[in-house]
Amino acid sequence: MRPIRPRLALLGAALLAAAPLGLAVPATAAPDTTATPTVEEQRLDKAAPQEILRRSGFDDAAPDFARALAGVRSPAEAERVIAREGGHLWKRAVDRVQGRGPAGGDLSRDDDRPLYWARLGMTRALGQWQPGFPLTDARRAALLDTLERTSRGEDSIDLPAGKAGQRVKRIVVTGFDPFQLDADVRRSNPSGAAALALDGTTIRTDSGPARVETAVFPVRWADFADGTVERALLPAFRPGPRRVDAFLTVSQGRVGRFDVERTNGAWRGGYPDNANVSRTETVPIPAGVPTQRPQPQWTTTTLPYEKIVAANTGPVPVYDHTEVTEIPAGGSTPVVRPDGPTPGSTARAGGGGDYLSNEIAYRATLLRDAVGLKAPGGHLHTPVLQFGPGNTDPATGQVTDPDFVHDREAITAQVRSILTVVAATA
Repeated sequence: MRPIRPRLALLGAALLAAAPLGLAVPATAAPDTTATPTVEEQRLDKAAPQEILRRSGFDDAAPDFARALAGVRSPAEAERVIAREGGHLWKRAVDRVQGRGPAGGDLSRDDDRPLYWARLGMTRALGQWQPGFPLTDARRAALLDTLERTSRGEDSIDLPAGKAGQRVKRIVVTGFDPFQLDADVRRSNPSGAAALALDGTTIRTDSGPARVETAVFPVRWADFADGTVERALLPAFRPGPRRVDAFLTVSQGRVGRFDVERTNGAWRGGYPDNANVSRTETVPIPAGVPTQRPQPQWTTTTLPYEKIVAANTGPVPVYDHTEVTEIPAGGSTPVVRPDGPTPGSTARAGGGGDYLSNEIAYRATLLRDAVGLKAPGGHLHTPVLQFGPGNTDPATGQVTDPDFVHDREAITAQVRSILTVVAATA
């Protein structure tokens, strides 16, 4: 959940009390256009995001959402409407990527960006909404949290229980929003595209079918500190008939390579997130979730990295990445270790670095260990998705090009192939 926005409802409890018994207070007609958009929402009005929305047909998502809010008459109804509309946006994005229904425009179907920008239009509409009943900042923040979770697939991870003799493996995959948008607002994130392409699909392996459920997470430190990862994954990690058989957190990493990250570190390095917020600290574990005490400095993948590296999963090389940065036991200076951490050391970067890629891997594997989940799980870094030659300048470039689309589709295909190796060992 994001920090509470400093927005106050314009109608107080006195108005609600003055309404006749049994009658709902009508919603106000006009949004509060003076409400300050978030840093992410402010990028929405740039030309590239608007073109992405228009060329995908997702430019109607925010206006339709605002109209739905205008008819809301109570906080309970607001929760229902927002959950419904958020879930619809997620399903719509999944359907578009997977080829169901009309494309809605000429933007390639594999694109993850319409979901990101449409969601921001909806969060901005929610921030500007003036209901005809009292709405505290805390309640608005809770409604925003509902919108975020439902529109990211975080609340719809629905793994099958399976039947006797018809065992279906269960796999969870996560991706991320686009990021570094101040440098180039056109950016896509292949991990998010892969998550949309894989959600609800079945992978066939020699050892049986595997059902895949996915979610896409924000590139924001605060949401991770508030427990969005653990809240989404814990139902699937707990013991029971729908417990995962494998999980794969995915993010965009290095140019020209996939990396299976061997070790994850308990350190935030401070690089600004999508809200332009920095955090440099030990990864904070939210209250109320299973964890290990004392908090470990390192967690380790249980993915079959040797088999993944050896398999012919696609055109891009895949590496077992073992490097970390640590402060050795009794030391004070960070040291790069090519073969993993030494005993008693303090983390300063995992194999996946010290940003949110490393952090989601750390959180997921720490949760795995805390609940005693014995399953393959860990982090995969995809290659960096780049625009084609002649389209690299964000000031003059186009929002898409053939190389850009081809590479994103190829990355998604190879993620699916790598996941097949994981599923076969689950």
